[in-house]
Amino acid sequence: MEKPRYILGLSCFYHDSAAVLLKDGEIIFAAQEERYTRKKHDESFPKHAIEHALKHAGITAHDLDAVAFYEKPMLKFFDRILQTTMKVWPRGFLQYQMAMQDWMHKKLWIPQIIQRELGYKGKIFYPAHHESHAASAYFCSGFPDVAIVTADGVGEWATTTIGHGSGKDLKLLREIRYPHSLGLLYSAITYYLGFKVNSAEYKVMGLAPYGEPKYVEQMRKLIDLKPDGSFALNMKYFTYEYGLRMTGKHIETLFGQQTRKPESPLEQFHKDIARSLQEITDEAMLNLARAAKELTGSKYLCLAGGVALNCVSNGKILREGIFKDIFIQPASGDAGGALGAALMVWHKEMKGARLPRMEHVYLGNAYGQTEIEQFLQNEKVPYDKVPLHDLPKRVAELLEGENVLGWFQGRMEFGPRSLGNRSIIADARNPNNWKKVNLKIKFRESFRPFAPTILEERTKDYFQLDRASPFMLLVADTQPDKRKEIPAVTHVDGSARIQTINRNQSALYYDLLKAFEARTGCPVIINTSFNVRGEPIVESPKDALNCFLHTHMDFLILGQCVIDKEKLPAEWKRSSEEYLKQFVLD
Repeated sequence: MEKPRYILGLSCFYHDSAAVLLKDGEIIFAAQEERYTRKKHDESFPKHAIEHALKHAGITAHDLDAVAFYEKPMLKFFDRILQTTMKVWPRGFLQYQMAMQDWMHKKLWIPQIIQRELGYKGKIFYPAHHESHAASAYFCSGFPDVAIVTADGVGEWATTTIGHGSGKDLKLLREIRYPHSLGLLYSAITYYLGFKVNSAEYKVMGLAPYGEPKYVEQMRKLIDLKPDGSFALNMKYFTYEYGLRMTGKHIETLFGQQTRKPESPLEQFHKDIARSLQEITDEAMLNLARAAKELTGSKYLCLAGGVALNCVSNGKILREGIFKDIFIQPASGDAGGALGAALMVWHKEMKGARLPRMEHVYLGNAYGQTEIEQFLQNEKVPYDKVPLHDLPKRVAELLEGENVLGWFQGRMEFGPRSLGNRSIIADARNPNNWKKVNLKIKFRESFRPFAPTILEERTKDYFQLDRASPFMLLVADTQPDKRKEIPAVTHVDGSARIQTINRNQSALYYDLLKAFEARTGCPVIINTSFNVRGEPIVESPKDALNCFLHTHMDFLILGQCVIDKEKLPAEWKRSSEEYLKQFVLD
């Protein structure tokens, strides 16, 4: 029997570091480092994720056939960073000083760090940053021939690319280069609105429906959009080339207000800015999609890079009918770069066969029932054990009404979304649950919407969407006659960020929704990530219990174990405020 070939893909030292392990081209493990270190968007070398990946496969680093890093660090430093520094000198001195410390201590030593941390002496490959993004989408799409659009902050030089995938071949055909970046424009306005860059861009997307596009013309002074998909930023308004801030006084003059201080009240002005930014982002992405169609002639589109997490723009591309179908890499940010790098090596260097479409992202750690029960017994936590065949029905009963549940099952999801294995769930029919989950459990801003999970076969009955959306990456309108039925997941503009589920993806989660439908007639529930503001999604039973105990969740389901908050001793119930002191709020 031929020996399996293993490839380890890595991303780190910017944000959302991750490790991905392929076995003969199949993704057998993928996880972000933040889940283990409990540091949100952790950028450090993913040693814990690597350890769990190798343990999952039952191998050591000596069994690896290749390691792939998601970008070319030497090109990034000696070409772009040093050139940019010289271009803006001496204004960029402070940024240069900080960058030099960062690069000299770790980023220039990536080969040595990989060899040292892993005890690995084999080949290390370095696909370009946007090649990794493109590969993460194309080689997971199942499509035979595709147009590819990648867009993020910046890789080595590229910030946006259009590519073509056919068979095992992938080529990038066009690129837009730093400092002109749609991702950095979005981050700059995120900063201007008082939110944390590389962390809270999704908040701006959630805020946008509360506003009107009153500042679109001012936005056009920031970015010149061309119908051919190209664009250029007016760098007069941005300081990220040389400063430690994203924007300065020019942008405040343009919009007529100072940069919002973090945690200060949100005014209608801020909502209108967010909406105007979303309009410009939609236009830019639609231009890129049309250009990709014209350039490649493909019927299908793949999207990746951080901007591909903008599910509002994704939904608009789909509804325009430019392509027959689209595939969006669920881990579109830098974490997914680890996957793309490994897939590039599998196809380009090892000439491996293509695999079927990625149907789920349950690729991380799992905890067995015995392990969960031993943990709860050690911690002296009272619980009821429910037979597996009765669990969906029992949980559906608990879900009905105002209860909010922590739901911890199977393998952890890869990427930024909880998709039914590390989730907080509630009844979407109860309008009070939207506020309860936001303010008393997630401890986050009241404007933030919640996503619905719906049985895949019932999607058209509730949403204006004609296909599956398993990764929560498409926004579509709720059917007008259903908006009053599921108010907790219908946003202020009548839209929803939809996750569909079928039984092949997650049998237990699907059965739970079927049981809830049988009980209530509604195939939709609230699904949000199992964490609080400022904290990564939970990884272990310990993380889940900790989050449960210090929030206002009513029940926790760990495997087959049901924990009722009301049955816990009083000493277990520390205040949520004390719990939150552990985390840096963004």
